[in-house]
Amino acid sequence: MHIFRLALVLCGSALVAFACLTSPAHAVQCGSTAAGYETWKQQFAAEARAKGVSASTIQALMATNYAQATINADRGQRSFSLTLDQFLAKRGGPAIVAKGRSLKQSQGALFASIQQRYGVPPGPLLAIWGMETGFGAVRGNQNMLSSIATLSYDCRRSAFFTEHLYAALQLIDRGVLSPAQRGSMHGEVGQTQFMPKAILAYGTGNLEVAANALNSAANFLKAHGWRAGAGYQPGEPNFAAIQAWNAAGVYQKAIALMGRQIDGGE
Repeated sequence: MHIFRLALVLCGSALVAFACLTSPAHAVQCGSTAAGYETWKQQFAAEARAKGVSASTIQALMATNYAQATINADRGQRSFSLTLDQFLAKRGGPAIVAKGRSLKQSQGALFASIQQRYGVPPGPLLAIWGMETGFGAVRGNQNMLSSIATLSYDCRRSAFFTEHLYAALQLIDRGVLSPAQRGSMHGEVGQTQFMPKAILAYGTGNLEVAANALNSAANFLKAHGWRAGAGYQPGEPNFAAIQAWNAAGVYQKAIALMGRQIDGGE
């Protein structure tokens, strides 16, 4: 059954609470400049309130600001058009591989437990960790809620980010995230940069803690079809799980290549 139709039938059930919360919004109008953001917040807040979002979380939403830096970043993602070699050079591929190999050794017990539980070897997880935040060093300093609210308001991908906004509000209501949570330009948070919907679905604890973030990344990959022992290079079974992590082809290939180098291949 279509998820939205199922949500209409079963709203109130804990199993579909998130589907009910994120059902399509028709009254709220997107925009393309900062001028309409305050009006949009009022409209969205009314809808969120009707869906059961708490008063304190609505107040946090109303305190958000239009994130012009986020809009600028969203319009300027040019690095994904580079060749693989150019992309790796720009993102520091050799340094990621070198540090990844070192961490694989020093944190061997952690990675062994992750692989036993999820079937994911250290290489791709370390490549993801290195690419996303430089192994936790650069996690972003934008207000997460303002970033996601701005992208929900912005007409370019409003429906996509509206789902993440409702997830963020739900996580704030649960106390999983703070209204003051800092993250990257599009609202990604934690050591492996999860978006709010991914936190709801795959998060395994505070994602600012490396072990939790790595377990969460492995949980994500397993949920997207990762098979223990199978290869993860382009054309191999587990590459599809890497593709689910990020839509950019050059990013996918970089993770696969660096992961193989970290795991001992060349």
